[in-house]
Amino acid sequence: MAGEERAYGVTPPISTALPTEGENQMTQALIEELRKQNTEQVIAQLRQICDEFVKRVARKREAGNDALIRDARGQIFTYGSYRLGVFGPGSDIDTLVVAPKYVTRADYFEIFPDLLKEMAPTGAITDMAVVADAFVPIIKFEFRGISIDLIFSRIAMLKQLPKDFQVKDSSLLRGLDEAELRSLNGTRVTDEILSLVPEEATFKLALRAIKLWAQRRAIYANIMGFPGGVAWAMLVARVCQLYPKAASSVIVNKFFHIMRRWPWPQPVLLKNVEGGPLQVRVWNPKVYRGDQFHLMPVITPAYPSMCATYNITRSAMTVIQQELQRGCDITDKIISGKTIWAELFTKHTFFTQGYKYYISVITASTDKEAHKIWSGYVESKVRVLVQGLEQHQSIALAHAFNKGHERRHKCRNDEEIQQVQAGNLSFLVNDLDGQDAATPTASKPQDVEAKVDQNGAKSLDLSYQVDNFKSLCTSWDKYEADLNSLTVQHVRSFNLPDDVFELGEKKPQKPQKRQLNANGATTLKKRSASEENQQPPAKRQQALAISTS
Repeated sequence: MAGEERAYGVTPPISTALPTEGENQMTQALIEELRKQNTEQVIAQLRQICDEFVKRVARKREAGNDALIRDARGQIFTYGSYRLGVFGPGSDIDTLVVAPKYVTRADYFEIFPDLLKEMAPTGAITDMAVVADAFVPIIKFEFRGISIDLIFSRIAMLKQLPKDFQVKDSSLLRGLDEAELRSLNGTRVTDEILSLVPEEATFKLALRAIKLWAQRRAIYANIMGFPGGVAWAMLVARVCQLYPKAASSVIVNKFFHIMRRWPWPQPVLLKNVEGGPLQVRVWNPKVYRGDQFHLMPVITPAYPSMCATYNITRSAMTVIQQELQRGCDITDKIISGKTIWAELFTKHTFFTQGYKYYISVITASTDKEAHKIWSGYVESKVRVLVQGLEQHQSIALAHAFNKGHERRHKCRNDEEIQQVQAGNLSFLVNDLDGQDAATPTASKPQDVEAKVDQNGAKSLDLSYQVDNFKSLCTSWDKYEADLNSLTVQHVRSFNLPDDVFELGEKKPQKPQKRQLNANGATTLKKRSASEENQQPPAKRQQALAISTS
């Protein structure tokens, strides 16, 4: 009927109340705080290179077809945070190359990397890594300091892409393999999210806040078992649907309350799951047994619908819920005028408080490009180690840090290289440029903490979990023993390396051992080296962390 407002989502809104003047003022305060956090936006222009790439493939396929070569063009689409309008400093720009049917993925990986370097200004392309066998095949690089993640899909239905080509039509998915489907769906999902929120500006501002909060609290990393950018966006979008007229500041507060109380594993849906023209898998726990094990399912709205949070671990879910409760408490205080937005964005305390025991996963290579690939592969498997730790009867929580720490070392002989591989930081350097001919070695640590059950045994034997993890990584067909290494160590909090702490953060201090003197009074005694490095006792509520370098 005329005059009726559009309904969003699969349930009626909780409230359609308009924002008050006070709420609008709080939103303005939120905007100012986000500006302080330096979340400005950037983008790289790649269309010219994309068109030249398609023309070169056209010449290779049909050298005599002048019309095909003349009209050959590709398309560049962004997706993820940039397309959503919430791109911030240090973020990758997720970018999709779309090409006509005669361009293959093999062409993409054979031609595009060299073409980037050829057509870009000298020195503009750096830190390139080509990962053709990834779950979503990708070229990663920096273009004038801007991090780009570039993926590829052809359109099997079209020999020529129109100038105004878009990817919304589901029929364009015909004839694509699974990797191409996943690549093309990044842009489709992002566009669907934007079309399903009542007020785009309100959604974008609230999402910027939630994204910054998740990054500061170290719970933003799909690869480590936490929600990634698209998942957080869908969660915020669902709250916007439930409060279609609320101000962004209110959306942020309601986000914490609703998601803290969400009845998991009930899925978060922006619209009902739809069928489509293809015989492909669509998320459905009634049909697919694997979908039943998703702990916090957040379902993408574009066909074919998938779970964006399939890899969330039990421990990650616990940590997320703790952080959501913290968000509830702080934003309630903000609403009542008892604190300011800056408190919400306070940095995590992963290394400074709350945990005593860490596991350090150290990846090292003597070649920079090889290390980028090797450390990326190991990082993608740390979640497997976390799940193994969760199965240990004495471990209540295995908390993975959401990113590693890059290091560079200058080694003069094999002995020094072996020391670096074992975690020694004596040969650490900030920059190898202009230095003498020593062997450069790159390393990257990844941290995981595990909280120990109070009623467990007096010590933990994690050799089974660690050996399985190392075997999984070193059995990779691209692992080279003479080039790459993997070391797993136990580290006490007070022995954590200095580079995991930022300026002003206080490093945990070594505890002193208590003992009774001759008069029966308690005194403190310095612990021995053997006591400092002992396995974490399970009889206390402690934590174990994993670190890669």
